[in-house]
Amino acid sequence: MNKLATAVTAAALLVGTSFSSASYAFEQKIGVIDMGTIFQNLPQREQLSQNLESEFKERREAVQAIVKKMQDLSEKSKRDAALLTQQQKLDMQREMESLKSDYQLKGKALEEDMRRRGAEEQNKLLLQVQKAVNEVAKEKKYDVILQSNAVAYINKENDISQLVAKKVAKSK
Repeated sequence: MNKLATAVTAAALLVGTSFSSASYAFEQKIGVIDMGTIFQNLPQREQLSQNLESEFKERREAVQAIVKKMQDLSEKSKRDAALLTQQQKLDMQREMESLKSDYQLKGKALEEDMRRRGAEEQNKLLLQVQKAVNEVAKEKKYDVILQSNAVAYINKENDISQLVAKKVAKSK
């Protein structure tokens, strides 16, 4: 009889514990963020864009100058084709090939460098956003913050994207 009472008591405690942990799960405060909205509302994004533009301005202009030379040479070749000697045509063709090679090399390097620097700056912003998410979550006592693309539905009251964007904007 004593063993039966102990077993019943243990079962009741287990059931009670599972109900209390289940009710605790329902008491959790869950928030959501939309990274697109956050990045769209950041003033730092525009500054980042301007900084990258100025950083690569000279190299971009150099690549554009190569493109212009190629266009001019192509037009000259078509326009003066009847007047050019065979040697002049050959020289123009070689110059065009040299310009194409230079364009491919410099254009590809510029593109890769711009992509790499953009990603570096984006990561810096992402760290600021993560810090702001953590701060807002602590201030508003959220237990879990999810990204909006990972949730089928969330009440707009639990969307903290604007709060995070404001906090990141203040942290310039």
